[in-house]
Amino acid sequence: MFCYQCQETLKNEGCTKQGMCGKTDETANLMDELIHGLKSLAVVAEVAGKPDDKRCGRLIIKSLFTTITNANFDAGRIRHELKEALKLRDEMAAGLSDLPPVARVKLAELGTLRSSGAIGVMGTEDEDLRSLTELLTYGIKGIAAYAEHAAVLGYEDPAIYAFTVKALAATTRNLPLGDLLNLVLECGQVAVTTMALLDKANTETYGTPEISKVNIGVRKNPAILISGHDLKDMQQLLDQTAGTGVDVYTHGEMLPANYYPAFKKYSNLVGNYGGSWWHQAEEFEKFGGPILMTTNCIIPVKEAYASRIFTTGQAGYPGVKHIEEVDGRKDFSELIALAKNCQPPVELESGEIVGGFAHAQVLSLADKIIEAVKAGAIKRFVVMAGCDGRHKSRSYFTEVAEALPEGTVILTAGCAKYRYNKLNLGDIGGIPRVLDAGQCNDCYSLAVIALKLKEAFGLDDINQLPLSFDIGWYEQKAVAVLLALLSLNVKGIRLGPTLPAFLSPGVVKVLVENFDIKPTTDVASDVTAIMAGN
Repeated sequence: MFCYQCQETLKNEGCTKQGMCGKTDETANLMDELIHGLKSLAVVAEVAGKPDDKRCGRLIIKSLFTTITNANFDAGRIRHELKEALKLRDEMAAGLSDLPPVARVKLAELGTLRSSGAIGVMGTEDEDLRSLTELLTYGIKGIAAYAEHAAVLGYEDPAIYAFTVKALAATTRNLPLGDLLNLVLECGQVAVTTMALLDKANTETYGTPEISKVNIGVRKNPAILISGHDLKDMQQLLDQTAGTGVDVYTHGEMLPANYYPAFKKYSNLVGNYGGSWWHQAEEFEKFGGPILMTTNCIIPVKEAYASRIFTTGQAGYPGVKHIEEVDGRKDFSELIALAKNCQPPVELESGEIVGGFAHAQVLSLADKIIEAVKAGAIKRFVVMAGCDGRHKSRSYFTEVAEALPEGTVILTAGCAKYRYNKLNLGDIGGIPRVLDAGQCNDCYSLAVIALKLKEAFGLDDINQLPLSFDIGWYEQKAVAVLLALLSLNVKGIRLGPTLPAFLSPGVVKVLVENFDIKPTTDVASDVTAIMAGN
């Protein structure tokens, strides 16, 4: 195997025997085969003149979602996705002539191609071409995750599917570096479109997120813990647990579910339990009741809670029961019955945290914010969004939050927030110094806020705002967010705690020269530079 798609890749070079995430070489190689199969499907869809075909587009985004970090460790499920992709490819190819060789790959040939290195990342010899190809591929994976979340709620955009097909097909050709770079930047534009679609899907389905105080303590009832990102799963779980005496707690990226009006009506939604995804082994053991993993953010399952954890959506793990959707409904009765035979959760902490500062809520405070900036009470906004991770170096983000002077406001989204959302940083004239917009996909809200503030201040360029970006990246959805920011011409982004291993020196040079991307350094130096607008 060879994999360097996440921030924890071995020595920031690449995992070659087993993923630092816990995936086996078998799983990693199957993912390479799946991506190769999807590329051949994309080539056929282009030749057939059906790049925006709904069935094809949905299959591609679901399958790509399966391959992102910490989503699916189940080799059997990945094989199934591959067979479905090749089946659809062959159906679409029927009757077509002059198909490129990559589109003619048969399932029996995939193993031979894998062993020769023709399928995996290192099959591309030119370092810069390989780097841009992977940057594009990972950006598409992030788009796929957000597009799938929207599609689950009934919101689809054929243009997103068409670009995904176009980009995947392009990776099978020896394009000039300039053409590939243009596709990477277009990927950022499509990422903005996709996140806007998901924002629309979420808010039209569940209401506009509200500024909310979220309980982080526990009650004495049996309970189910829900983690991941899928709000439809959240709705169905709350519907089915209502009136049963079983409470529901959110975990990790499901915390923002507590901000949506549609979920506030459920008296058995207690609040949030624990922190970000990488704490789950300890937190799931202490929780004591059933755990539902939606979409992604699952890590290797420990024996202490193996009998209590379930997956659904694109999440999967060997030996863990998977809840499938049947006629638009998922049956969580097994979790509810199990919860009733479990002890209530062990309390980890108590108190409340505040969130729900999506773009609509922040813009309702625009006059107050502008007044505070003009009066000098707010000196700078710092976007500290993105992902959390296990590296000790990620304490950097906590230390930056603590070191930023009182006149700064942190804008956040994604599980990076757990590095500082429970710190007592106070407020500025009633405006909390940490404004949590929601899940990682809600980084769109932060972009909208920045663009609206630019208009309100009468500025020509978003980079003229008293606004800095200090971003923690971990996996492919964060890559899509980064490309989205670049497409909006945001410059001077700090990225850490390491630069992605898949970025070659040549590609890094291009990003530095065009967008002034820079690595995080030490806390004191970075805070000084941030406050100076550098």
